[in-house]
Amino acid sequence: MSDMTISKDIIHIGASDKNIKIFESQYALENGMSYNSYLIKDEKNVVLDTIDEKLTDTWLENLEKALDGEKPDYLIVSHMEPDHAYNIGVIAKKYPEMKIVGNQLTFNMLANFFKEIDFSNRKFVVMEGDVLDIGKHKLQFFMAPMVHWPEVMVTYEQTEKILFSADGFGKFGALDVDEEWDCEARRYYFGIVGKYGMQVQALLKKAANLDIQMICPLHGPILKENLGYYIDKYNTWSSYKPEEEGIYIACSSIYGNTLKAAQKLAEILKEKGAKKVVLADLTKEDWAEAVEDAFRYSHLVVASSSYNAGLFPPMKQFLDHLKERNYQNRTVGIIENGSWAPSAGKCMKGTLEEMKNMNIIEPMITIKSTMSDENISQMEEMADKILENNR
Repeated sequence: MSDMTISKDIIHIGASDKNIKIFESQYALENGMSYNSYLIKDEKNVVLDTIDEKLTDTWLENLEKALDGEKPDYLIVSHMEPDHAYNIGVIAKKYPEMKIVGNQLTFNMLANFFKEIDFSNRKFVVMEGDVLDIGKHKLQFFMAPMVHWPEVMVTYEQTEKILFSADGFGKFGALDVDEEWDCEARRYYFGIVGKYGMQVQALLKKAANLDIQMICPLHGPILKENLGYYIDKYNTWSSYKPEEEGIYIACSSIYGNTLKAAQKLAEILKEKGAKKVVLADLTKEDWAEAVEDAFRYSHLVVASSSYNAGLFPPMKQFLDHLKERNYQNRTVGIIENGSWAPSAGKCMKGTLEEMKNMNIIEPMITIKSTMSDENISQMEEMADKILENNR
């Protein structure tokens, strides 16, 4: 189980939902989801964010136990997304003297989500660099617009040197799941934050000026050791650089003939010395996993059947997801299949050309129904071009 101990004065009061199977109505979850919230006990008591509606009772129980008969003086709102903000209304009604801390955009959204509550006399508006002194602890605020909503801000606790990072450095999965951070953090990042690499880079520049000893995200475990490792991952991801040298072959095949061609290319690449080749069947693969791997590896090959004079939907959706998340800086090979009028290649190339700094290997390979000896020779040539660029 993840160690959620923070310090004598700072307590984790969040909870995990082990039954949830879909996050944000689109991301498949195998191991549930955690929703983090924190309490700082000092001369003034501060709650940092609430959690999702489904876990209200557990959260309130954790909050009251941690308060131990005291009341919260402030609620800091890092992010207005409902999985973190739902219980603002609950805690605001329960503790009517508690001040709400946020930036101006926070309060614009607060009025939209909680129309029945008048926050006008409870607002504590902060701006970039402002500090809230609560006794031993000093809380400094830094704006993080579009990481991944416009009102997002992070809080740096100056005394214990803790960054409360909002959705940054978050991951899928309940807290008591024993799994590597990287995979589910990467899938979370590229699925949810991936479009906003420039904004993440801006936040990392701010963080570089802080002495950070611990990172407390709104999802996933508290990060206490090797923080440079996690920050380096975020720097790579938000720079749209490949994390790893390798070839990701994404295939969408109707009857299996296009898949056989993709498998043949993978075999050729390995025979020619490729160290890492990953083949995914997009008709079966979790789409967020496919997006994650496309960003992870240095090279991409897309192989798809033609469909209705266009592109087979699993491939179209995959490329649309990549485009939406600003996929860029990659070398890409294209394989199309069509029985009478192949159309997939033109469609795939058109979408790829709309992305930044894409090196598309020419010529693309066209299969007519089933793979031919000529197609295998073309794959040999494509493999050589990929590996020449891969070394």
